[in-house]
Amino acid sequence: MKEYGVNELRRMFLDFFESKDHLKMKSFSLVPHNDKSLLLINSGMAPLKPYFTGAEIPPRRRVTTCQKCIRTGDIENVGKTARHGTFFEMLGNFSFGDYFKDEAIAWSWEFLTEVVGLDPQRLYPSVYLEDDEAFEIWNRKIGIPADRIFRFGKEDNFWEHGAGPCGPCSEVYYDRGEAYGCGRPDCTVGCDCDRYMEIWNNVFTQFDNDGNNHYTELTQKNIDTGMGLERLAVVVQNVDSIFDVDTVRALRDKVCEYARCEYKKDEKKDVSIRLITDHIRSATFMISDGIMPANVGRGYVLRRLIRRAARHGRLLGIEGKFLAKLSETVIEGSRDGYPELEEKREFIFKVLTQEEDKFNKTIDQGLGILTDMEESMKAAGEKTLSGADAFRLYDTYGFPLDLTREILEEKGYDIDEAGFQACMEEQRRLAQESHETTNYMGADATVYDGIDASVTTEFVGYDRLVHESEVTVLAAETELTEALSEGQRGTIFVKETPFYATMGGQQGDKGVITCGEARFIVDDTVKLLGGKVGHVGHMTSGFIRAGDRVTLAADASGRADTCKNHSATHLLQKALKLVLGNHVEQKGSLVTPDRLRFDFAHFQQMTAEELSRVEDIVNEQIRTALPVVTQVMNLEEAKKSGAMALFDEKYAEDVRVVSMGDFSKELCGGTHVANTGMITAFKIVSESGIAAGVRRIEALTGEGVFRYYRE
Repeated sequence: MKEYGVNELRRMFLDFFESKDHLKMKSFSLVPHNDKSLLLINSGMAPLKPYFTGAEIPPRRRVTTCQKCIRTGDIENVGKTARHGTFFEMLGNFSFGDYFKDEAIAWSWEFLTEVVGLDPQRLYPSVYLEDDEAFEIWNRKIGIPADRIFRFGKEDNFWEHGAGPCGPCSEVYYDRGEAYGCGRPDCTVGCDCDRYMEIWNNVFTQFDNDGNNHYTELTQKNIDTGMGLERLAVVVQNVDSIFDVDTVRALRDKVCEYARCEYKKDEKKDVSIRLITDHIRSATFMISDGIMPANVGRGYVLRRLIRRAARHGRLLGIEGKFLAKLSETVIEGSRDGYPELEEKREFIFKVLTQEEDKFNKTIDQGLGILTDMEESMKAAGEKTLSGADAFRLYDTYGFPLDLTREILEEKGYDIDEAGFQACMEEQRRLAQESHETTNYMGADATVYDGIDASVTTEFVGYDRLVHESEVTVLAAETELTEALSEGQRGTIFVKETPFYATMGGQQGDKGVITCGEARFIVDDTVKLLGGKVGHVGHMTSGFIRAGDRVTLAADASGRADTCKNHSATHLLQKALKLVLGNHVEQKGSLVTPDRLRFDFAHFQQMTAEELSRVEDIVNEQIRTALPVVTQVMNLEEAKKSGAMALFDEKYAEDVRVVSMGDFSKELCGGTHVANTGMITAFKIVSESGIAAGVRRIEALTGEGVFRYYRE
């Protein structure tokens, strides 16, 4: 068997399924898109959930991906074992109502034995206890003897999460040999030792669970299959663990080089070596997808990983800052499959360096405080740090709870974690009271879930503000309805609309929808899953029914002012890069008729001189009256042309590229002026920090500038 590298195996898998008529898709961002149930993408199928549930129509019924994933549930064990890691790549082939068990099983066997060249005699399939169909396919069609096919129960071979689609699994195990076994004479597939490694998992989504364990057959049966790339590499390269495969080993060896030590000479040091190796991989990929260190959410996960790695570097005796240098090895090893790593190289280095600097400045002070707390506990004969003290370390000195726990555990102490969580909840409550927000929708969000996936809306408003179209769906506040009448609030969906829906930072259009004497005031326009555009508002007269032909008129004045602010945002981003450097990346924006807000990555407050230079550059491009040209092109072609793209945006294969002369070129689906002269004027009114490494500029254009000076 040839010992293929990680990058070769990734290409081989994707090419194999592309040859089986699968659409080869790039890995999605680690930041979930329109999925609030996940903090980070943690499986190959997670970004594809809308296709499995029917909320969106997939680009093709057969898809294959290699998805970058992060799981932190076992973070406490990372480093302590050679099994656990937070970052991994998941190879997957998916069918949305197309092929099923026959093809999925046959192709898994073909890829493993014929393409990769694994010894068939060392491969053992498993099936769900009651899945005779899968058993027969393995036995009669693939030719695996019955005594080499293992039947397991629900816990091992049935995939489900409460109510909803679910189904049996069929896994493939590889026998790594007696050297990895437990030595017991009955050791076989399913044993907890390392001899039989699961390398492939076929999930057959064929049932619907009503929540009470009553199962009915699904009309559309799906395939969700996957294989850990690093696990496959362990088998193919015949090494002990994921830390020994080629790309990870190169990083592990670099850690050893900086620490001036050898791997597998000192178990205590090995723990730190593995932890740093794993965590810097995760951190590099997270930053490349636009995640920034913070004290909440996914930013907290990133900060926790960086600070754990930095601390274990200290334990190994690594001198000076080292995380950015290690990140370079991550990029070198993985850019073949993830070119965004190379594109964001300098930005990744800056974020890591800044966070490591912050940690180095605070850790000594924090360790001193923690030592004082230890002394107090010792004097009082206590073995538990109070939740309030643990929270003070977290809130004041930036010590993640797990770091405090880790340090204390080494000395035989523990933490009152319930008390810590109570302090966290109190802080959240106070924050919510001081930052009340309104999430306005024309109906309860669950109402929209009942709209058929085939219902879509085409935006036709780039060149018109008034358009006639047919009403497809109406939603009242609590249910889908056949009509909306005078006095009712609700949402109208049509086949084609000139109204721009809120997305990409641009606020949705306001306006009016009429049908004869009936009049519906549109207060907001929202984008929903599956390409649906909802016009949210209220009826002031008459009634509108599903199937009616209506006239949609977006507010011309509001759109014109929004276009000025949106185009100015593009000029602003380029000006910031010219003045501050290429590390500037958009971290968020808001474009309304009244103003623009632009959040960007930068690591210190801008000076008055820098702000003045940025303002002058933007106004110069306005005076020049640069033509604003929009082209639709292939995503890869657009990137090669130099068009700027957002970190975590989910782009289609064909994208809109907005160019402003030779000055600015960005991927953008928003609406813009015809030339920059129409913006008239640009004025920055504030610059502030909103998070670690993130600054915010608020600015005005056009009449807003003159109003500002008059006031």
